[in-house]
Amino acid sequence: MRIAMGADHAGFGLKQELARHLTDLGHEIVDVGTNSAERTDYPIWGARAGRVVAAGDADFGVVVCGSGIGISIAANKIDGVRAVVCTEPYSAAMARRHNDANVVAVGERFVGVDMAKAIVDAFLGAEFEGGRHADRVALFSRIEAGEEF
Repeated sequence: MRIAMGADHAGFGLKQELARHLTDLGHEIVDVGTNSAERTDYPIWGARAGRVVAAGDADFGVVVCGSGIGISIAANKIDGVRAVVCTEPYSAAMARRHNDANVVAVGERFVGVDMAKAIVDAFLGAEFEGGRHADRVALFSRIEAGEEF
């Protein structure tokens, strides 16, 4: 799989650990930055990773900031991105299975390296179930298009 990765300064260390882990598993990494622990703004990196996923240049995205929250909000501003913050593997798998999430966000200050690896592995290992969930996921695109219900 091709995985877009982005992080701010507060997530840089964990992004590097996760990139090594994913590379060891045979995945290709598209690293959109940041490339140091120097202070930077998480919306930049969440949006960059989201754009790569939305354009189809990566299968999924993994984004990291201090909490995972801000960077996921930024990624979700990109049409076609369905980013979810996860602090444990079950919600990561369910986000794929039921919501067809395509970006997972983790917080370096919230989870350790081993938990982050487990979250990312669960996310990437799960498959969208379709069925009744497909109709709900289709509503996301209608919302992005400005449709009101």
